[in-house]
Amino acid sequence: MSSSTFSTATPGTTAGTSSAVLMILGSCTSLQFGAAIATTLFPAIGPAGTTALRLGFAALVLLVIVRPKVWSLTREQWLAILAFGAVIGLMNGFFYASLARIPLGTAVAIEFLGPLTVAAVLSTKRTDLLWVALALLGVSLFGMESALGLGELDLLGVLFVLIAAVFWGLYVVTSAKVGQIVPGQTGLALAMAIGALTVLPFGASGAWQGLVSPRLAVAAFGTAVLASVLPYTLELSALRRLPRHVFGVLLSLEPAIALLAGVLLLSQGVTLLRVLATVLVVVASAGVTLTARRTAEDHPTEPEHPGLQDIPVATHATVTGEIPALTAEQLGLTEEFEDRESLDGADNAGLREPGPQ
Repeated sequence: MSSSTFSTATPGTTAGTSSAVLMILGSCTSLQFGAAIATTLFPAIGPAGTTALRLGFAALVLLVIVRPKVWSLTREQWLAILAFGAVIGLMNGFFYASLARIPLGTAVAIEFLGPLTVAAVLSTKRTDLLWVALALLGVSLFGMESALGLGELDLLGVLFVLIAAVFWGLYVVTSAKVGQIVPGQTGLALAMAIGALTVLPFGASGAWQGLVSPRLAVAAFGTAVLASVLPYTLELSALRRLPRHVFGVLLSLEPAIALLAGVLLLSQGVTLLRVLATVLVVVASAGVTLTARRTAEDHPTEPEHPGLQDIPVATHATVTGEIPALTAEQLGLTEEFEDRESLDGADNAGLREPGPQ
């Protein structure tokens, strides 16, 4: 899923960089293998029930760790958290609904169109539109494969993942807003709970069946750990050791890892066109990230608030991957944080890492 990542990290030693690379690859693998395991719950409790349980368990872990002081939040903070939470729930719900109909690698590649489009729209460089065009070309190959009779592509599944892509794009903005005005981990913990409640009306029956079955409950909890808690921790650790652009390029491998997870865990087929489509989306994602870096180097500016300009806004959904293509300045977030201490160390959507590494 996931979560916007704020960090003032600087590159570390060679050993530290190597370990950070392994952390990011571990995060990507955990995310996609968690999604693959989630699909095994669909026959028993359905995509909506699986989504509600996964988000609910993840929220429970965060709430126990964070213990947010909800009574201290202002109306503005609550509205931002509610919007963020609704986006999390709908994004995850539609993504899981798509996984019931189309392969995991295909779904992740198509969903990347959401944050890539947001990055291009908010960018000042027209070349970023070319990266989006490249991603669209890659995604069109999935349709070409179906048209040539080399594979079937469920149109409703494609529609679901396109809707998820829209919400992933909205995630970029809503998570950044929460990170701006809500210090600590409170925003993410509450938003995750709201996300679970958003999906619950559509999957209440399945979620209940999952809760009363020890086997299903354990599997759902494992999915929450693999798709939320573990990637969150690994990425925050990696951000302390890697430059932002390297972090983003590595996370652009997400569609490729999703394709591999689908083949290894779900016995989903792979074709030459499917591989080529995935490669084009990965290249487009990496291209947006590197273009953002060159823009910052070619046109350096003095930020209104020191340290804020270099904070990456990654579109990690705590479910499907991450593309750190935007900065807080690009999103127009220039107001003072209520708690400046939230900028010290690695933050996630303004959310401090949950516990020691």
